[in-house]
Amino acid sequence: MSNLLRLIGRRLIALPIMIIGVTLLVFFLMAVSPVDPAYSALGESASQAQVEAYREAHGLNDPLWVQYLNYMGGLLHGDLGTYGASNMSVADKIAESLPITLQLTFFGLIIALLFAVPLGVISALFRDRWPDQLIRVISIICIAMPSFWLGVLLITLIFNTGMKTVFPFSGPLPDIGQDFGGWFMRMLTPAFALAVPVAGQLTRVIRTSMVEELDKDYVRTAMGFGIPKGIVVARNVLRNALITPVTVLGLRIGYLIGGAVVIEVIFQLNGMGNSIVTGIVGGSTLLVQGVVLVVAIAFIIINIIVDMLYILIDPRIRTV
Repeated sequence: MSNLLRLIGRRLIALPIMIIGVTLLVFFLMAVSPVDPAYSALGESASQAQVEAYREAHGLNDPLWVQYLNYMGGLLHGDLGTYGASNMSVADKIAESLPITLQLTFFGLIIALLFAVPLGVISALFRDRWPDQLIRVISIICIAMPSFWLGVLLITLIFNTGMKTVFPFSGPLPDIGQDFGGWFMRMLTPAFALAVPVAGQLTRVIRTSMVEELDKDYVRTAMGFGIPKGIVVARNVLRNALITPVTVLGLRIGYLIGGAVVIEVIFQLNGMGNSIVTGIVGGSTLLVQGVVLVVAIAFIIINIIVDMLYILIDPRIRTV
């Protein structure tokens, strides 16, 4: 079995274990919460009879392990349960929210790569000179800025400069297929806030990886034969240097997804972040569990895809 298949196999084996772990953690954390799901769904004015009827109908009077097994049984059949007094479907809520979170995550990823790759390459090519020193300082500043803090700062700047009509930070998100321009401007500010710390981290990783490759013998040999440095860097050095950044990128995608959840709340995007807040405030265990579970699965699947990219960058992974 090739190294690539082993990488994918380990991820697939870990997938059900991680799903069970996530469901256990979230389920029992919500179980010890002081929020009563019955009163959250029916309101504080609900009578005791209504509360008991709700508890009985939703299995809240059963032991915790029975409730958990019932939840897992429904999960195996694709049923994530319902939430709220009107018994709205958790699956429908996630289907509505997940695309927004994924759009924000990948838009932020694109912005981070657009900054990190050229800056990291330039920093390595001008090692220990003023462009390198400047880029290193900028990357440290970017790493030190949390996304939520930068998001609040950007909202303040946009509001104070009267640019809200250009860079809206509230209101509905236009459909990407019908109004790409409106979607782009609505999503640009939160995606930028999400991307800055990741761009700073990737810039430093790319710079370090490029420096290591530039010091290897094959680079000096190629240049000794008269091959221009630009061609050597573009065809060989950059490709070989991307192995480590791609590995780090897989881990950073988890940060992007987690950061997107917070950024969505700040910028009033109706994604998975607002769904989690709705579930916590409303005491809906099933909604919180469903959202966290889907986010965890999305993170694992994306990392499997990143692992598969290795074979495109380094053909040596195809060896048995």
